Amino acid sequence: MQASPSTLLAPIKSVHVQTSRLAAQHFLTAGDPGSEALVLVHGNVSSSRFYEEVIVALASNYYVIAPDLRGYGESQTLPVDATRGLQDFAEDLLALVATLVPGRQLHLVGWSLGGNVAIETALMRPELLASLTLLNPGSPFGFGGSKGLDGTPCFPDSAGTGGGAANPDFLARLKAGDRSDESPNSPRNILRNFYFRPPFVPAKDREDVFVEAMLRTHQGPQNYPGDASPSENWPGFAPGKSGTNNALSPRYCNQGRLRDIEPKPPILWIRGADDQIVADTSMFDIGALGQLGAIPGWPGADVYPAQPMVSQLRAVLDGYRHNGGIAHEQVFADCGHSPHIEHPQRFLEVLQGFIANHRAKSL
Repeated sequence: MQASPSTLLAPIKSVHVQTSRLAAQHFLTAGDPGSEALVLVHGNVSSSRFYEEVIVALASNYYVIAPDLRGYGESQTLPVDATRGLQDFAEDLLALVATLVPGRQLHLVGWSLGGNVAIETALMRPELLASLTLLNPGSPFGFGGSKGLDGTPCFPDSAGTGGGAANPDFLARLKAGDRSDESPNSPRNILRNFYFRPPFVPAKDREDVFVEAMLRTHQGPQNYPGDASPSENWPGFAPGKSGTNNALSPRYCNQGRLRDIEPKPPILWIRGADDQIVADTSMFDIGALGQLGAIPGWPGADVYPAQPMVSQLRAVLDGYRHNGGIAHEQVFADCGHSPHIEHPQRFLEVLQGFIANHRAKSL
């Protein structure tokens, strides 16, 4: 392992380590390595640095590990094979866990994209998880292009989802390293208006850290957002085969079988009531934008409604409980997409109370 210097909150350390999957897997860490392991997985267009404050708070009780996914932050950039769904990310995570805490169970927390990566990890190795916390995760049926509680695809080719759905002006500003607040599509304004519920704004020094983390996203057809393919279906494009947003497309991502895993770790679902990214009417969903008239030619609600993202996850977790599992939903009022940043104290109380409660029940 090699530590790297950084302006991190004390006592967090920045470390690069070689695993069986990545030559340079970066993660932030704090706490006693002999304590229970708690792993925090970040979301799309972000990095482990979005967790700094909670890492500091959790370090007194846990060995905290917050990795950067491939192509994000300081981790090695390798292509994402979208045809495997989110398995590339989950296998990277499992390789890191095997390197740092071999043979040990862990508490796994995933935010947004990281929530779906955490679900994928649970599908692959449920016995490793002492608990699973999903923090504003995407739907288990991918992002966009599906309808109904069972995630029925709107079109067989999942038109309107994947890499082609990303805002081109935002992509250009991300690539150019735009740190300003001059455009609605600048990373800073996307952070302020969608990652958080306005009028919440973090302290200036923290906001700058978050913007820099967003700008470290490796952009391209094999990473974020991925490539696209033409489609005869509205709105004229379909997912390609590479990159993060395609891996999240319902063409390749179907995690409904979460309800059937064995063993079943206890699940905590925390979400902001005012989330505009993951919602039953998401401002990033082509179906919702078509319904609002923002994209011409919308074929109507029978063909392509707004994806009921929250309701789909709730239905899967209802099935999880029906099959003998434990799943709790906590909704934070006056909160957007980032409860751990907007309401950190409540997030910490709910998370640690959940872990402690189920630890006591297992003794």
